[in-house]
Amino acid sequence: MKAALRRGADAAVAAVVRAAFALLRALGPDRASAFGGAAARALGALLPAHRVALDNLRGAFPDMPEAERRRVLREAWDNLGRTACEYVHMDRIWDFDEARPNTGRIEIAPGSTAVFERLRSDGKPALIFAAHLGNWELPAVAAARHGLEAAVLYRRPNNPFVARDILALRAGSMGELIPAGVAAPVRMMEALDRGAHVGMLVDQRFGRGPRVDFLGRPAASNPLLARLARRFDCPVHGARAIRLPGGRFRLEITEEVALPRDASGRVDVEAATALVNRIVAGWVREHPGQWLWMHRRWR
Repeated sequence: MKAALRRGADAAVAAVVRAAFALLRALGPDRASAFGGAAARALGALLPAHRVALDNLRGAFPDMPEAERRRVLREAWDNLGRTACEYVHMDRIWDFDEARPNTGRIEIAPGSTAVFERLRSDGKPALIFAAHLGNWELPAVAAARHGLEAAVLYRRPNNPFVARDILALRAGSMGELIPAGVAAPVRMMEALDRGAHVGMLVDQRFGRGPRVDFLGRPAASNPLLARLARRFDCPVHGARAIRLPGGRFRLEITEEVALPRDASGRVDVEAATALVNRIVAGWVREHPGQWLWMHRRWR
């Protein structure tokens, strides 16, 4: 009986989510994004996560005036709301044309196109790390839309009906999706074995990981990317999407990151994890209002 009730409740929630997706789709990308930003700015300050975010900002920017921290957090809520409501519009937002670059919503940073083309044509596997910055779904969309074989690690919603709908949305625009879980490392290794490019977000807390510096404080961090780099000895790159005014975005992909190695010449997992976190921290300091401050990164 309890299982049936739970299943019914999950189905009801999924129906509401589906209706919300349909409404957002009808609004179009610009109005949906604006609606999400306005709603998140209005409601975010009422949530417990708002206090968590302020505490995180105080720890990361101890010299920043309180008024500026609140402005940054308001921008972060706006970015989160926009990102959520842009979800159903990825096919419309991604309008990059290789024949006429940087003429639409999407611009590619100088140098990034050459890096992407090398990754697409060299026939080798690679690891690509990203963070919850700007619209963090866009790097995976870029790979799928422009012929880069990629597999992306993602967190599956607990509601199985919502998870199915989200997967249907993502599968059409993001290539292979690997749900986080006990089987994820094996599937990621299989993808690397066949020469694919494996992407993952690396900026959330991972309780069993090494504690490395992140924005000036020790934070438990996910070592999976570094462990895969050690095992496969493949190139590692960083990717990010920066939100610009007017519903536009700039995408960047770094040159290969030279990971620290131990005395035997193999990737040093803890030192490499620390380096990746330093790179992401640099991104956050550049655009603090575009990062997801609301999670408990430093528990």
